[in-house]
Amino acid sequence: MEVYCTRPGCPRPQNNFSDLDDSSLLKTVQQRYCKACGMPLILSGRYLPVRLLGQGGFGAAFLARDRYTPAMRQCVAKLLQPSANMTPAQLKIAQTLFEREAAVLEELGNEHSQIPSLLAFFELTVPSLQPGKNDQFFYLVQEFIDGHNLEEELVVKGKFSEAETMEVLREILKVLDFVHSRGSIHRDIKPANIMRAKSGRLYLLDFGAVKQVTQTAGASKASTGIYSLGYAPPEQMNGQEVYPATDFYALAVTCITLLSGLQPTELFDSYENEWNWRSHVQVSPRLAEVLDRMLLPAPSQRYQSAIEVEAALKYNSQQPTMVVQPPPQPTPTPQPTQQPPVPPVVATPPGNLQSGPRRAFSIWDILGGAAFTGFEGGLLAIALTSLLPNPSVSIGLLGMIVGGLIFGQYRRAIEQTEMLIISAGTLAVLWFFPALRAAVTIYPNSPFTGVLFVGWLAALGAIAATAIFRLIYKLLSNIF
Repeated sequence: MEVYCTRPGCPRPQNNFSDLDDSSLLKTVQQRYCKACGMPLILSGRYLPVRLLGQGGFGAAFLARDRYTPAMRQCVAKLLQPSANMTPAQLKIAQTLFEREAAVLEELGNEHSQIPSLLAFFELTVPSLQPGKNDQFFYLVQEFIDGHNLEEELVVKGKFSEAETMEVLREILKVLDFVHSRGSIHRDIKPANIMRAKSGRLYLLDFGAVKQVTQTAGASKASTGIYSLGYAPPEQMNGQEVYPATDFYALAVTCITLLSGLQPTELFDSYENEWNWRSHVQVSPRLAEVLDRMLLPAPSQRYQSAIEVEAALKYNSQQPTMVVQPPPQPTPTPQPTQQPPVPPVVATPPGNLQSGPRRAFSIWDILGGAAFTGFEGGLLAIALTSLLPNPSVSIGLLGMIVGGLIFGQYRRAIEQTEMLIISAGTLAVLWFFPALRAAVTIYPNSPFTGVLFVGWLAALGAIAATAIFRLIYKLLSNIF
């Protein structure tokens, strides 16, 4: 049986013990040691590492087998392996994060099916390779997810479709809703930390950067500086307080990375200080508007909960589906070299910081607005021609007022409720001031009936004109 040494820097970590192929001996042997460095190989007397899965600046992960289970269950043994040039303060942070990952996995992993479960957490003190010293190692053992992370999947299959990206977005939102409800923030959402098992289920990994949200008065909520370049929002890169919205920003960057097949530094225009991800993808407004809001620079401008993001996805899915075409790129812009990208400053209407992108007009919004404009325009025409003897002045003033009404609808200063109030108010004025309806001669015995007739006729005309204009516009769009 092959057993892998977990000591950092071991010259020959592979060890072969043919006698351990005997299952009865395997379950009873006390310990085996690395033939090259003397490191104990059976971790905590139970787990046998068989190969290296990966390693980074803070640790290494090994595929291991649990010899005290009937089928020698596979698991992942993670070793805290700090870089040699780390300061004592950085080492303390790394150790704290490692212990926090174990605590979070114990609390969350055993309750949610898309977070790996914690199986064990322990430390090991062994004689160092340097005489007279001891080395201290920290291990955690967690459930093994057999599959590939999305970073590996992106390399193999290329960029994701919108449907595939929506699946990732919605599945990770479910996990984040659970994590945030337990008072935690992940703080390191990226494709490499999302694993797709062979069954197709998505898992959220690496909770070493999780930040617990404490309620203690005066407790610091500042970021420790542990994050992935390009995926972290401004508040995290600046070492400031982090929020659930911090995870939504990183999840949005993950989505646009999957959609485009490009790295975050390629999607952020440092010259213009803005994200230009739409120039690299074709995506429906349903998803584009949600991602744009998740990428806003201020946490207060983004969605505040996973439920709010999901509600926005469902709401936008009811809107007419159009493909957002990438805008032309006039000239390439310089890419960032060593500095992390600074997220864009997006202009937002005053007093509406949390409203997000403006909702698209549906066909019923457009036709309802046309009916209101036509009806109100007809009533105003009666009033103005009754008051002003000069037709040119009446027509000019009417055009200005109608134009203002249309602009107010476009800016959403006038919504359905305001339309009803304005129309009812105009009718009331014409009712109480007969002089304002003197121009109506259609029904001499009932001028107010004539007012309603003119208003409704103008409304129907406006609806017909709008429908014809949209039909012509769609025909020309399909041709050109």
